[in-house]
Amino acid sequence: MHRSGQHDESDTPHRQRRLLAAVALNLLITIAEVIGGLLSGSIALLSDALHNFGDTASLGTSYFAITYSKKGANLSKTFGYKRIEVIAAFFNLVVLALISLFLIKEAVERAADPQPIRGGLMFAVASVGLAANIATALLLHRDARDSVNVRSAYLHIVTDAISSVGVVIAGVLVWAYDIVLIDPLLTIAISAFILYQVYHLLRDTTNILMNSVPPDVDVESVVAEMEGIALVRDVHHVHVWSMDEHQAALEAHVVIDEEVAPQMDRIRTDIKLMLESRFGISHSTLEIEFERCESPEDCL
Repeated sequence: MHRSGQHDESDTPHRQRRLLAAVALNLLITIAEVIGGLLSGSIALLSDALHNFGDTASLGTSYFAITYSKKGANLSKTFGYKRIEVIAAFFNLVVLALISLFLIKEAVERAADPQPIRGGLMFAVASVGLAANIATALLLHRDARDSVNVRSAYLHIVTDAISSVGVVIAGVLVWAYDIVLIDPLLTIAISAFILYQVYHLLRDTTNILMNSVPPDVDVESVVAEMEGIALVRDVHHVHVWSMDEHQAALEAHVVIDEEVAPQMDRIRTDIKLMLESRFGISHSTLEIEFERCESPEDCL
């Protein structure tokens, strides 16, 4: 994950417009697939509709999060609202996981008791859904690189597109050969794949919410580089965490000799510049001390 204190805010209005367009498109897909699924008797098509409904909620949440995250810091939220995008991503991923588990349950029940399916209608509706999912994915592709929140919504869309491909193929098989068992089996396969993808993004967002060390930052290397700064004798009480997906923060105690106290500001500046250039840590709080910590416990 790239770490930087700044990321491009100028494209935010365009991102919001693309998200709104994606919300409208996915809402139309959802309605069409619910009607098509009920008329055709396809649980795979209904599962695709349910995923698309999740997409619509995900995209709407993403729009809200991006809009709200632009609010600046205040006396009650001194870091601002940037982390709300991460919270929205976490919520979206949990919803997607729950939907997938529900669909697996429904598919198992349908496999045990197969129902007749109108393959032609299933194929036609799934084809329209696939085209719309591809269009939505193209709308969000650029934004997904810059925001974990949009990336989680983008994952919804991509997995839905993959799902739609499967449903199109299943529609052909049901239509041409009356292989109705393919419908629940496909639903299980798609849902399992989505759960696998969700796991990785959920791990990333959870780490941010837990104030974990960013995955691309090695704390031992950070301490070694800090202790390599001229006149620094020791570094302890080091804490590194992600404020959001773009900004990492650090706090630490830095020990110097008392006789070099007049150079304290220069030492602090040298450390801050090194942290930002070497590790992308843009927010650092450094407490200067003249004595080392006396025990390992004190150094934590």
